[in-house]
Amino acid sequence: MSASQPSVKIARRIFWAQLLVCLVPSCSSVSGGTPRKAKGWQASLGSVPNSKITPRQLTKSINVRRSYIPRGRYGRRKYRPMKPTYITIHSTQNYTGDAWAHAKALRRGALRGGTIGYLCWHFTVQEDVAVQHIPTSERGEHADFDGPGNRKSIAIEMCEHRGNSQARTLDRTAKLTASLMYHHKIPLSHVVPHYHWPRKGYSTPHKNCPHYLLENGRPGATWAWFRHRIGQHYKRIAV
Repeated sequence: MSASQPSVKIARRIFWAQLLVCLVPSCSSVSGGTPRKAKGWQASLGSVPNSKITPRQLTKSINVRRSYIPRGRYGRRKYRPMKPTYITIHSTQNYTGDAWAHAKALRRGALRGGTIGYLCWHFTVQEDVAVQHIPTSERGEHADFDGPGNRKSIAIEMCEHRGNSQARTLDRTAKLTASLMYHHKIPLSHVVPHYHWPRKGYSTPHKNCPHYLLENGRPGATWAWFRHRIGQHYKRIAV
């Protein structure tokens, strides 16, 4: 017994040392490293400039175009004022429709659902434009029925149609989010994915959305990268 004890202790030490070597790199890749997808987007976009920009210049660079749902119709058939305290990021998961196609569908009441009978949100963004569907002072139907996601947040949908640059769409969305943060005094901590708002009655209450910014259906390193880029655009704003 006494002769075998040292070898057992050595074997245990080797086991725990090997386990530690395996665990440490994986932890750093999730919490400290940049995910592969984000590295690709970063390489395509480059770093956010350090130079200051006025709120008006930032708004102009976003290229917002209004295509409002008619007042009193479909998603706006009832006037529901809102003072936003959050910004919710979505992705369309529609691989054929661009921002203008979504605007047309909302204006015609083609997208049914929500507590009012029709879906609606505030902006749809693609690589070259951000189309606005309802004023940011009105509530949308995009997240959690009658929950705080709908009652308190501005909704941004990111396009996924073929031929659209995902990287440029992400950056335009980051700029739009930074601008909305500034104008509505919303902190970066209140910029959340659709996943953030649970949906009552669903077997999977937290939706995997925006799916390509989540890891295994949950916010992780990729979402952290995107929110950091939003913060960089926000810091550029010269007050």
